[in-house]
Amino acid sequence: MTDTSVIDHGPEASFGDYVALLKPRVMSLVVFTALVGLLVAPGGVHPLVGFTAVLFIALGGGASGALNMWYDADIDRLMTRTQNRPIPAGRVTEGEAFAFGMALSGIAVVMLALATNLFAAGLLAFTIFFYVVVYTMWLKRWTPQNIVIGGAAGAFPPMIGWAAVTGGVSVESILMFCLIFVWTPPHFWSLALFMKEDYSRAGVPMLTVTHGRAKTRKHILAYTILLIPVSLGLGLTSVGGPVYLAAAVAMNLWFLKGAFTILRRDEDAAIADDYATERTFFRFSLVYLFLHFGALLVEASLRSFGLGGW
Repeated sequence: MTDTSVIDHGPEASFGDYVALLKPRVMSLVVFTALVGLLVAPGGVHPLVGFTAVLFIALGGGASGALNMWYDADIDRLMTRTQNRPIPAGRVTEGEAFAFGMALSGIAVVMLALATNLFAAGLLAFTIFFYVVVYTMWLKRWTPQNIVIGGAAGAFPPMIGWAAVTGGVSVESILMFCLIFVWTPPHFWSLALFMKEDYSRAGVPMLTVTHGRAKTRKHILAYTILLIPVSLGLGLTSVGGPVYLAAAVAMNLWFLKGAFTILRRDEDAAIADDYATERTFFRFSLVYLFLHFGALLVEASLRSFGLGGW
């Protein structure tokens, strides 16, 4: 007698699962910073070209996220924060995620080259390579400096946006890169303070795992202090101005105060309130970056009316 039973291959993937592979929350930061880099660049481009450029920069960022989830599927299954992602939850296979990420990578790079220029497309290709190969495959599982060096991948989008307009780099685009690069460690280490057990269980050598929370708190303060001159320096370039500097000073004072508060935190107190202060600092770090880039947009708008700037 023929067995007509249906084999259960797990839940079917939905459109939302493939969107989730793109890490949409991370992509929102990529889109915004790339858009700012494009809009503040001198010369400008046709709105349709600009929209196309940002679209394919975002697609490249999403492709990186899908390839990251493909490679990290084993540790994602062990971490509470990530175990419901499409691959560990069984809704998308690793092979499907890999094919999806590779296809989107190719489309994004080729289309950005056609829409803008080869330099911007090459920078996007390098960013995808850096995030997937250098950070995900190498640094993340090898060194507690993973997020320090690997943070470069998330810092490239404004440079790519700038390059899409100008075909090159400048002091302004480098400082936008540096702002995100130096901001990344305190941002992620504050997350690691209240997610230490997750990283430990997955065997990821985050600083909290290898050196402990007390050392991580000191590193957060150190990088917050290093962030201040980068932030203010950007305000003294052609894309800055008094509005940006005022926002930068306010944000840095608030960020520095938060870093000092975290440094003085006793672990017993942190455990007692479920790391509420650290969680607040993590959330504010997102506001910090968005307001910096938002202030650059305000300066660009004022300059278009003959106001603002230096």
